Amino acid sequence: MNKERRSLIKKLLAFASIKMKQLLNRLINQESISSDEAKNVLVNISEGKYNQSQIASFLTVYMMRSITLEELRGFRDALLELCIRVDLDDYNTIDLCGTGGDGKDTFNISTLSSFVTAGAGIHVTKHGNYGVSSACGSSNVMEYLGIKFTNDIDFLKRSIDQAGICILHAPLFHPAMKNVAPIRKELGVKTFFNMLGPMVNPVFPKNQMVGVFNLELLRLYGYLYQESDKNYAVVHALDGYDEISLTGKTKVISNATETLFEPKDLGVSQINQAEIFGGKTIKGAAVIFKNIIDGKGTEAQNNVVCANAGLAIATAKQVSHNEGFHLAKEALLNGNAKKSLDKLIELS
Repeated sequence: MNKERRSLIKKLLAFASIKMKQLLNRLINQESISSDEAKNVLVNISEGKYNQSQIASFLTVYMMRSITLEELRGFRDALLELCIRVDLDDYNTIDLCGTGGDGKDTFNISTLSSFVTAGAGIHVTKHGNYGVSSACGSSNVMEYLGIKFTNDIDFLKRSIDQAGICILHAPLFHPAMKNVAPIRKELGVKTFFNMLGPMVNPVFPKNQMVGVFNLELLRLYGYLYQESDKNYAVVHALDGYDEISLTGKTKVISNATETLFEPKDLGVSQINQAEIFGGKTIKGAAVIFKNIIDGKGTEAQNNVVCANAGLAIATAKQVSHNEGFHLAKEALLNGNAKKSLDKLIELS
C-alpha cells in the first residue's frame, strides 16, 4: 500500500470517528437519528471504520433509551443489504424466531416449535444464533445435537426437501457483523441486535411468526411488517416472554387483527413459569429439547410448544390458531417433528 493510500484511509477513519462522536452525543442527549444515519452506522461498522470502544458505546446507548421506528428501519435495511441472500422462494417458507433478551431462560421453545411446524408439513427456514443474554440460544442446542451449519444453497435445499426445515446460523449469512459479535459476547446483555434478529432472515421468508421482548417493540414490529407483503404474527406475553408462554395473556398482532390471546382460547390451562424453565447449561437445554421432541415432554411443555407452532401453522396456512394448534399437537405426538430433527441430523 503506497503512502498516499495509507494517508487517505487514515483521514477517512478519522472522519468516521468524528461522525460517530457526533451521533453518540445526539443519542446521549435523547435525540434520535434518521433511517439513513442508522443504516450508515451499520455499514461503517461492517467496514471496520469504528474502534471497539465506539461500537460498544453505540450499543450501550440503546440499552438506556428507546429505539425509534426510523432507527429500527435503518438498522434492518443495512443488515438485509449486507447479508448473503439465499433464494428459497419456491418453498414458501416460514421462520419462527424470537428476539431473545426477555431474561426468562425458557427452554428452546421457538426452535422446538420450528420442528413441530416442519412436521406438520410447513417448510421452515429457521434463523438463529448462539445465546448472548441467555444460557442456550437456538444455535447452541442445534450444534450440540449435531446439526451442521452452512450457507451452501444445495445443502439448505436438500434439508428442506428431506426434513422440511433448514437452519440458518446467522453469522454465516451476516459476515458484515463480525466486528460486533465479540463485543456483544463480552457485554453479555441484550442490544438492539436482539431486536433485529427476526427481521433479517437472509431467505426473506414470506411468512413469519415472531416473538419480541416488550410491548414497545411489538408495536414497532407491527408498523414495519404492515409495510411488507408478509403473512405475519408478532407476539409478546404480557408477563415478559418473547413467545406465547401460556403463563398469562399474550398480545398478538397479525396482518388482519390485533388480539389478546389467553390459554383458554386453545382449551388449555394456564401454566406456571417454572414449568417452562430451560436450565442453565447447553447440555441441560438439549436434554429438555430431546425429551419433548421424543414425545416425553410434560403437558405444559407440549402445550407451550404447540401453541407457538400452532400460530406459525395458522399464519402460513391462513387457518385459525385453534386448527393450527391441533395440527401441531398431531405433528409432535405422532413423531413427525422428531422425524424432521432426525433427518436433519442425518443429513449433517
